[in-house]
Amino acid sequence: MMSLFAKFDDVRMALEGFKTLGRDPSNIRFEQILSPTEAIADGHSVLLFGTNNYLGLTFDPACIEASAAALRSLGTGTTGSRVANGTYADHAALERQIAAFYGKSNAMVFTTGYQANLGLISTLAGRDDYLLIDADSHASIYDACKLGTAEVIRFRHNDAEDLARRLRRLDGRPGNRIVVTEGIYSMLGDTAPLREIAAVKRELGAFLIVDEAHSLGVLGERGRGLCEAADVEADVDFVVGTFSKSLGAIGGFAVSDLPGFDVLRVACRPYMFTASLPPAVIASVMAALSRLDADRSLSARVRSNGRRLYDGLVKAGFEVGPEANPIVAIKMPDPATAGLFWNRLVDEGIYLNLAVPPTTPMSLSLLRSSVSAAHTEAQIDHAISVITAIGREFGIPGGNKTRVSEPA
Repeated sequence: MMSLFAKFDDVRMALEGFKTLGRDPSNIRFEQILSPTEAIADGHSVLLFGTNNYLGLTFDPACIEASAAALRSLGTGTTGSRVANGTYADHAALERQIAAFYGKSNAMVFTTGYQANLGLISTLAGRDDYLLIDADSHASIYDACKLGTAEVIRFRHNDAEDLARRLRRLDGRPGNRIVVTEGIYSMLGDTAPLREIAAVKRELGAFLIVDEAHSLGVLGERGRGLCEAADVEADVDFVVGTFSKSLGAIGGFAVSDLPGFDVLRVACRPYMFTASLPPAVIASVMAALSRLDADRSLSARVRSNGRRLYDGLVKAGFEVGPEANPIVAIKMPDPATAGLFWNRLVDEGIYLNLAVPPTTPMSLSLLRSSVSAAHTEAQIDHAISVITAIGREFGIPGGNKTRVSEPA
């Protein structure tokens, strides 16, 4: 009988190949987290440039104290789903707080951001409906499509004209059209053309879901994300997001002004059949959201830091993503070079993310960094210096992109 895991042989072989280059990139261990920007990883002191800790709130004193107080008074977990015994007073209070933050009338809190996309999208899109998703959508969006019963149509990445063409082909057919896009895309840090997409939505008739996982706390005057920055909040029917990035915890949410929203609480299976977030997490998220709402300098600082890293790498000659956002991705010639470069960075005290096909758009090999408001200018400049020095070793930047052999 064939091994049950034989179907994953290509994944296993690729991982074994990367192990021959040095560390296992899927299993690097953090022995100690010293601050939002510093840690001990794999026995090395490293600066953290791959954590999505955009506002640096993981060590915020108010968040820690709120979490500790909730832990002491309410215990370690709810042991139940929201519709059973898992809705405490603060779960409802957080939903009211998020709705108010976005200026919406409704909000639902999920146990993870992945679950928020999985639950909302798969529940909203019925058998006779059409889901139109950006080709570079996050895995949680693709998995929601698999779980649902709607027909799925992909449009070219960030191409509002292609979206319009595909919507026009549906003229005369029954069913709702639901468009799903993201604020900042997680690999290259590019933003969706939301003004153009919103205009298509208005012209051709559709509902619009925007995943602001990487743009909450980063974009917009109040940090509400790309919808706010692009001035299209009134056109967006649902905003989905996560607590695991800018808010420094875990969990997810969806907000909307559509009437009848609360029926989702008994129609959405990933919401109904998952245990709710522990009170300590809810409390820290409420404190973090209050901090974001009160301190607009956090969003400005993370954008400034992202621009500093982006501009420094461009000046050094690296090929990076199309926009200066807190996600800054360096393009590598091939997976093996990316793996070796990544190992050298850890050796020299810089931790960022190794991203290779098939998880990347256009089969790119990337070294992906994410900047925090907590990074100092000196830390960013040091990272640029180290990356540039290692780049010279590899003949990258400057166009002399020396290729190395692929992992065995």
